[in-house]
Amino acid sequence: LFMPSFQDLFGVSMVVPLMSLHIKSLGASHTVGGIIGSLYGVMQLFSSTFVGCWSDIVGRRYSLLACILLSALGYFLLGTSTTVFLFAISRVPVGIFKHTLSISKALLSDLVSERDRPLVMGRFNAASGVGFILGPVVGGYLAELEDGFYQTSFICASIFLLNAGLVWMLPWNEENTVNRGHQQGNKSTDSFSAKADNDLHLKSGSNGAMASDSLFWSPWIQVTTVLKRIKEIACSNLWDVFLVRLLMSVAILLYYSNFSLALEERFGVKPLFAGYLMSYSSALGVLAGCLLGPITRLYQHNTYRILLHSSTFTCTLIFLYASALSMWMVILSSTFLAFSTTIGRTCIIDLELTIGGNEASGTLLGVGQSVTSVGRIIAPLLSGIAQEFSPCGPPGLGVGLALVAILIMNANKQKYCSHGNVKLKNE
Repeated sequence: LFMPSFQDLFGVSMVVPLMSLHIKSLGASHTVGGIIGSLYGVMQLFSSTFVGCWSDIVGRRYSLLACILLSALGYFLLGTSTTVFLFAISRVPVGIFKHTLSISKALLSDLVSERDRPLVMGRFNAASGVGFILGPVVGGYLAELEDGFYQTSFICASIFLLNAGLVWMLPWNEENTVNRGHQQGNKSTDSFSAKADNDLHLKSGSNGAMASDSLFWSPWIQVTTVLKRIKEIACSNLWDVFLVRLLMSVAILLYYSNFSLALEERFGVKPLFAGYLMSYSSALGVLAGCLLGPITRLYQHNTYRILLHSSTFTCTLIFLYASALSMWMVILSSTFLAFSTTIGRTCIIDLELTIGGNEASGTLLGVGQSVTSVGRIIAPLLSGIAQEFSPCGPPGLGVGLALVAILIMNANKQKYCSHGNVKLKNE
């Protein structure tokens, strides 16, 4: 799964930076390009929860293959987009079905124990991050060639087809992954309260049958089952975890929202240097993913404490950036922020799965992705308003939101620790 995740983000990051230039070359205005980009985000917002829950019902292999193949179709259509209309059409299958990484994470959560999950997720994110670092370089080179955008899009579609072949050949069995997830769910049930069990364990007793039979259900039954599971998640007591994820996502997005412009206005730094600094941070984020193993052992696999401390560190670093008096302070904050945000992203996912139970891992990851999508929609608006007051306005607002997230985590500490839901079990 690590190789497909690397190739996934490698292919996507080749194309995405070139899209704004391509749609402009097709004669679209900045407003039209922005609308198409926003529609993609809206489709991701509503489809991520649905597709994640669908993977719980029909199985990881079928749903992952379907998402990969339909995403490949979208990028193939993008390679034939000679008009703005065709460009918009090509974004529809990608907007709805480009949830390959979320389903892969759900599959990993089925295959590994709770104790090893943060380490494996960290390595998975590191592999994906390497692809995201290399992709824009290759895409920029290909863009210099004649019809470079079209060639890049076809290469991206080919990479997704290759990923489909790799996933098809992976030596895992759907029934085994479901049974393993069910066994892990049973192990964790002892530490849950009766209410949490009713709220969060989504009828795991029938999961084994679902994985083998639900693929042949009618589309209407599949849709009804998906909606029922989404309702059960919505009525659970996970609201505070998702709220923390939303607040921290918006805080980090506000940090990056006007990064290049703010550095130019505050320190006279050219956008090229800001781009190098962001690439440097991305590379450090990959390294942070590889260090999650020692960090989790240092914290005795206490996900809650790691998340609380990493979020506090993130808040402090954003404040340091907002109040920086020199570029060296900016570089210092960017260096350590890459570590804290990478660790925080992994821990919030692990916290969702630990509390929610592995039986609905696809649904939980889908809801979490939808929450992040909401943050991507809200952050540009908040950034624009805050920037009217000061270049330091967006990160300053981010500090406030991060503080609220930290307070929520502190307020719910007793609830988590009293049920033993946060500290991962030793085996």
